[in-house]
This record gives sequence, C-alpha cells and structure tokens, in this order.
Amino acid sequence: MIRAFQWDLARQVERLDFLKKLLPRYAEWGYQELYLHLEDAVHYPSLPGIGRDDAYRYEELGELVLTAAQNGIRTVPIVNLLGHTQYLIKHPELRDLNELRDANGKPLEHGQICPLHPRLLQVAGKLLGDLAPYCTAGKVHVGLDESFHLGKCPRCREEVGRIGLGGHFAGHVQRLNALCQRFNLQLGLWADMLYFVPEAIAQLPRGIAAYDWYYYPFAKKPRVEFFNFAERDLAPALRRQGITYYGCPMNGAFRHEPLPVFGDRLGNIRSWWQRCATVKAEGFLVTSWEANRLALETTTTVDAAAASLWLDPESDDATAMLAQGLKRVFKTKQAQSLARSLLAGDEHAFAGYARWQINTRWDVFAGQESIKPYRAEERFLERLSASAGSWPQAFAASLAFRGYLAYRDVFVRESAQAVLKLRRLLTAKKTFEVSEGIARMQNGLRKFKVQLHAGEKAARAMWTRTRTAGANNPNELMLAADEKRLRELDRWLKLVKKQPRLVLETTPLGGAWQLQFMVHNFAPAVQKVLVEQRDEHGLWHELASRYTIEFRAQAARPLSQLKREFTIPVASSDASLRISVHGVGQVAISHAILSNGVVVLRATNFRQKKVLGRRVLKRGFPDLNAESHQPMMLKWTAAAAG
Repeated sequence: MIRAFQWDLARQVERLDFLKKLLPRYAEWGYQELYLHLEDAVHYPSLPGIGRDDAYRYEELGELVLTAAQNGIRTVPIVNLLGHTQYLIKHPELRDLNELRDANGKPLEHGQICPLHPRLLQVAGKLLGDLAPYCTAGKVHVGLDESFHLGKCPRCREEVGRIGLGGHFAGHVQRLNALCQRFNLQLGLWADMLYFVPEAIAQLPRGIAAYDWYYYPFAKKPRVEFFNFAERDLAPALRRQGITYYGCPMNGAFRHEPLPVFGDRLGNIRSWWQRCATVKAEGFLVTSWEANRLALETTTTVDAAAASLWLDPESDDATAMLAQGLKRVFKTKQAQSLARSLLAGDEHAFAGYARWQINTRWDVFAGQESIKPYRAEERFLERLSASAGSWPQAFAASLAFRGYLAYRDVFVRESAQAVLKLRRLLTAKKTFEVSEGIARMQNGLRKFKVQLHAGEKAARAMWTRTRTAGANNPNELMLAADEKRLRELDRWLKLVKKQPRLVLETTPLGGAWQLQFMVHNFAPAVQKVLVEQRDEHGLWHELASRYTIEFRAQAARPLSQLKREFTIPVASSDASLRISVHGVGQVAISHAILSNGVVVLRATNFRQKKVLGRRVLKRGFPDLNAESHQPMMLKWTAAAAG
C-alpha cells in the first residue's frame, strides 16, 4: 500500500527551504508520495496572473519536486478543476467560467467553474500542461470535491435534464481524463461527490484513482455528514469499475483551530489505516488542510505519529503514537509527558462555530451560559503554559496563543455580564456601585491589553517559523480586529463613566436587548441557524447566523445531545423576530427569551422544543441553500424582572 502525505500550500506558502529540509525526514518515516494542493500558490507560465503575490515561481516548485525525487518521494500536484476554483474565477478574464450567474446571466464573483464552458478545457489544458513535468508519480489530482453548485447554469441544467446529475458529473471526469491521457497521467479525484451521485461511478473511466476522505474516527466504514453521518462504502463499486482506491484521513485542524485535536486526528488516522488494510486499498494519504492558523510543525508531528502504524505497529494507541511523532520531529526526551499533556488539552479544544464566532464579533455573548467552564479552561492552559518553557518552540508558541484565546473567552463573557449588571444597578439607582462596576471593567480591559500583546507575540512566532513574516497571517489579522474592538470598548467605557444612562443602549458587548435561546443539535448534519427581523415593509433580514458543526468526534454521530446557547443583539423589544434553519438537517429550539438585563420577556412556548429544518436525505444531492419551511415566529409573554 502506497503511503502518502499532503501539504496545503494554497492556504499559505511555506518557506521553500523549510519544506526541502522536511522531505528527507518524510522519506525516513516511510512516506512515498507527496501531494501538493496548489490553487494560486504557483505562477503558471501558460496562465500569467493566476499566481498570487507570494506564490512560488514555477522554477521554485520544480526545486521542491526535485528534492522530493532525490529522496525517493514522488509528487502528485492537485489542480482543482470544478469546486474550489475561486483561484480562477476571481480574475476578470476568467470570470465567465463561473457556473453561477445573476438574473441577467452575468457571472458572479464567487462560485465554481462550469464543466461545460467552451473555454474550460483550454484553461484546464494549460494548467495540466504546466504541471505535467512535476507529476513525478505519473498522476495528477484534479480535485472535484464539494462541488455543490453543480448543474446551476442554463447550459448545465439542460444537460442534467437529459442525462441526470450523475451523467453530467461523469462526463466532466471523462473529458478531464482525456486531457490527462495526453500527458500520460493518471487522473485522481476526491470521492465525496460519488456519495451524492453514485450512479456516476459506472460511467467513470476505468483506471482513474478515487480518494475517499472522512475526518473523524469510525468503526468500519466512513460516514457522510450530509446524510446525518450515515455509513457509506464506495470501495466495492469503485473496484468493479476498475478504479484505484485511496483512503484519506486528515492530520490537522478544522478552520480556526490553533492546534490539532490530537486524539481525534490519530483516531481518524488509525480508522483509515485499518480500513485500507481491510479493503486492500492501493494507497493511504494523510491530508492536510487550512494549516495557516497552525504552526506547521504541529501537523508534521501528526504525520510522524501516523508513521508508527508501519514503523512501530505495536505502538498504536494515541499516547504512544504521538510520543513517537514528537521524538521523530524534535528528538525531545520529554515526548511521553508532552504527548499526555497535548491529549489532555483536547478536552479544551477551540473547535466549532459556536466557539469561533468570537473571532468576528463580541456582541453575541450577553446570555445565560455559565462562565465556569471557560474559567476552568483558562486555568488548565495556565498550568500547561507553566511547564512549556522546555517544550519545542512550535508547541510553546501554539500553547501561548491558545492561552490567549482562553483568556479572551473569559474576558468577553465576563464583560458582557458586567454590562447587564450595570443596567440592574442603574435601574436600582445604586450610583456608587455603577461607578465601581465601570472601574472594574476598565481595570479588566487594561489586563486584557497585556494578554493581547502576548497573543500577538505567540501568533507571530507560530507563523514565522516556516513562513514569511507579515504575509497574510490570519491569526495576526484576527488579533488586529480584537485590538480594534478593545479600543471601541475603551471609548465606550469612558463615555459611560460620564453618562451612565448610555449603558441602557446598544453597547460593544450587546444590544439594548438580547435575544437568547438554546439550539439542540440532536441529529448533526450541515445545519445553519438564522435569526431574522422583519422591516417596516414586511421583508425579513438576517441579523445573525451560525452553523451547528462542532468538528469533534463526539459530534460526528447520527444522534447527539449537543446543546448550545445562541444570543444576538436586538435594538428594541418591539422587533418582529423569527428563527429559521437553512442547509441540511434539523435542530430543535427552546428557552427563547428577550432581555435587556433588567426585564425578561419569555417566548410563549418557552420550554417546548420546536423542531426546525428538513430531515436529511438518505441519498441524493444536498441543497446547502435549502430554507426552513416552518420558521419559528417569536411571541413574548408578559415582562418579568431579570
């Protein structure tokens, strides 16, 4: 079985010298193939202007491929040619390739390329031709994953009407395969679209390769999130069609996580290794995605830990594997204790959209959620940081940054609660206590500034170990936004000190009123909860929305007991509000209130769980834009004291 790993260079360009030094080590660990996810991370000679400012020169990419070859590692470039093609359509001269159009037929600025566009094969041919010399494994990966805009343009709708969505998708693969054959390359594609159009499998060209991916631990078969984590097995149908099968776990973090959730990742890797052995897969590819919020060495450690499956099969539990990975990467003598600490940290993972919303706004935490778990998390990370002085620098910096996030979680929530308390004190005419409360908030703000600067230092250290300083570091950009919010809060506190009545109005930490309710994610899929307000013309406008996805093993199951608070600022108690669910799947809503911290309005069906959304399909193509057919209108009972 071929053992492979991937670098996601499309999200961030790693320093070439660092990558080249890693390649001999990957060879030592037994890896045989390197997959390079590129998009606009390289300057293509035949399509000038596609590569972004910090992209590799074409010759630099050649140096990387050559170094891999010198170490016995064959390279497979990944060239997205359906979904994830914003790197093409962002350019005005290629925008017409877009599948998505406005009412006048004009291509939108965002979307994915149209598989039937007259120019597509010409553009694809140029990309493949440029990368063909670097396909030292004799194959090229064309992506095709998560292409949920398939069949949207008039040209494609007509074909789908004639031959079905499966035939439409298979036809695109057939045409791309013919292009690849001109360069004597085997075509590879991600297999996820075949879950939704399984009828396409029998129409796919024989001899191509399908890469099946799923990023949570599983027992025997991977699951499909869009089908409420139902098990699916593509391997038998692919084998009957003569299609090579790879199993693909993931080594890193989802979206905004600053550290991998190591136990989940290693569990996922072990699951795929066992499955690949069972189904006699041709390959095992450890993928990496969106590592731009991580120190790259943290995901490298997971790759090194995965190598224990073939280098040291007896050490197949998470602690032993992670300790071996740390030894291989850092030669540390503390590998065992460090592994235990990192796995203990999984219990405090900064994971899921409910946690990540603080990255973009601070006014959605004036609710009733207990702050105790966040304080416990902060204390845990403080204790862990105290022992991090002798840790490898990549992990010490990552831990320091994670500590900042924990401090921020407590600070924002405590500050939001403090504002609500100020309102109650002001209403009770306790003037002295109001002044004391404002002073405490200002003191807390000064302490947070110190933590913010420490977070900036940690984020910079995570980034510059392998990347060019200041080049679109997403963590530094997030911290800059935090600093701006902190300045706004500082200005507001100074105004409130002079005019205490302002505390009753909209604040940087919440609205004059705050809508609060519980979201029960009892059947996880791809749901999106929206709060909407009706304007004077009767039109509904979104106030806020949030995906329910948790990105944890405990949430990747058909049934769960997940419950999360959702709060959102509202300008007036007279606002006409409703809650709806878009996307794929159902959730239940309960315990809705509208409060200004003094007065509480309860929903008429306060304790009753209202199920919103549509049941997931057991098969078929998901509609990510599906709207709830029964939004929950919010009506309030008489006011009560807060």
